[in-house]
Amino acid sequence: MDRVLSLPVSVVVERRAAKSPWVEHLWMPVAVLPAPTVASPWTVLRREGDVTAYIAGQAELELAASDTLGYKANLESGRPVLWVVLRRCLEEPGVELHRVIADAGEAESLISVGSSDIIEPVPMPGPIRETIEAFVAAHHRERAFVKRRRDRADPEALATRPKILDDDG
Repeated sequence: MDRVLSLPVSVVVERRAAKSPWVEHLWMPVAVLPAPTVASPWTVLRREGDVTAYIAGQAELELAASDTLGYKANLESGRPVLWVVLRRCLEEPGVELHRVIADAGEAESLISVGSSDIIEPVPMPGPIRETIEAFVAAHHRERAFVKRRRDRADPEALATRPKILDDDG
């Protein structure tokens, strides 16, 4: 198995009417489908009252052998999830599908104060979970914790040094 694996996925997003005087609607990722879709991005799947569901588009879920610790923790959590990242844009409908992530640490690193990205967890589909489990089994290596020892202080390192005299005295 390669050390990097790319899985094509599709993302379902809902737009809901907001109960706020400052925004008209909210975007909420609701599902990741374990395959590419033939539908073009932002195809309407259903409308129910003030909720509209869309196929936001396709993304590549990238798995790297160096990140297996995060994938393993996600799988062992009891409720594995994928994080969908939507980014605000000027084109309609106002957001675009940016990424899909399986590592909580990586998702957390994208969340920053002042960021306008929408980053939400969605349930991990069974076929994706099985693929990630196989990837972790093939690439994960436990690393023993090694406590660093500090170097012993050199008492002479901070001592005053003798003044060096030049030829003039």
